[in-house]
Amino acid sequence: MPTTEQILAGLRIITNTWWPLAVFWHIYFAAIVIALISGVRPNKRLCGILLSLPILSVSFVAWFSSNPFNGIIYALIGILFIYFSIKLPREKASIAPLWILIPGIIMFIFGWIYPHFLEYASSFAYLYAAPTGLIPCPTLSIVIGLLLIFNGLGSRALMFTLGIVGLYYGITGVAQLGVLIDLVLLIGAIIIVIAAFVGKHEVKPAVA
Repeated sequence: MPTTEQILAGLRIITNTWWPLAVFWHIYFAAIVIALISGVRPNKRLCGILLSLPILSVSFVAWFSSNPFNGIIYALIGILFIYFSIKLPREKASIAPLWILIPGIIMFIFGWIYPHFLEYASSFAYLYAAPTGLIPCPTLSIVIGLLLIFNGLGSRALMFTLGIVGLYYGITGVAQLGVLIDLVLLIGAIIIVIAAFVGKHEVKPAVA
């Protein structure tokens, strides 16, 4: 079992070695935001699959960084996400009501600029190379944010899955690793679990 120092060192190495991949994911998420602002509303099934890709990216990086635990966990989450997504209808995704939308935007921004582990002289680097798509917490934060913005895609299963995983990694980050900013992830995970049970999420059977 790796020590706290070893886990933190591993996350720091990933962040500063794989940063070109993080730049790619920032461009990827920027394209999604630009499409949303332009009025594009992809169907729910496609949205779910698009959100699964950065999760699978974390698994990919974890395997190549000798972290089989995160490799297995994020592979399973990504596969589950795709499984639930392909069952969604092909109707257009909708934007969430304000009480869900605002936390979603905050979570998205937090995941985008995640201010930890990146070792650059300029803080400007966090705008394009923060480790989203590389390590668990910023990736969960930005995906939870987008899922909230999309009103959970009408799927309690997707919201609950991300919520439970977010709770685990948020608590681990704060309590075990001492990364206090992961409290934002923890709060976001609580919000998405609440939204899963409070909101109306009636998924119609998917039509092949």
